Amino acid sequence: MAETALKTGTTTVGIIFRDGVVLASDKQATLGYMVESKKAKKIYRLDDHIGISVAGLVGDIHSMVRLLRAHFKLYKLERGPISVRAAATLVSNVLHGSKFFPYLVQIILGGFDGKPGLYAFDPYGGTSEEDKFYSTGSGSPFAYGVLESGYRENLTRDEAVKLAVKAVKTAMERDTGSGFGVTVAVIDKNGYREIQN
Repeated sequence: MAETALKTGTTTVGIIFRDGVVLASDKQATLGYMVESKKAKKIYRLDDHIGISVAGLVGDIHSMVRLLRAHFKLYKLERGPISVRAAATLVSNVLHGSKFFPYLVQIILGGFDGKPGLYAFDPYGGTSEEDKFYSTGSGSPFAYGVLESGYRENLTRDEAVKLAVKAVKTAMERDTGSGFGVTVAVIDKNGYREIQN
């Protein structure tokens, strides 16, 4: 049931490049068969060096973002900036701890703490960090086709941005739940920032 609810719309992508991570998403939010918004936010800064892309239910997304930002701020006050791996562990623990009343979200977490890190999560806290790219949402099968054929080791920032945008745009061509432009964020030694594409 939960996984069916996640497939109502959206395409998000995360890619590791030589010096950081790129996150990208479309901007369409759907409500059944209606386009509810053409400017939906699906990429969030959680800390100066960490961001996430999200697919799923909007209320759950907002709740998760608020919770993670609060946890990261507390961690920073007590211990300094959280590492990307520790942030991924926290996300996994929060999702797993809510498995009986799950957050209906799919998350890609990316960050940079001396080296790039990229993690993908299912709604129950299962995580993956073996791959150099991930995609979530209903457009992900189309995006993965582009990522599989276009990814190579040691991409530059510009090459990774171009590949991420192409993957999301390709999904927008065929997935009715994705559309209306691409949001892109880069996370590297200069921190998190959203860029024009």
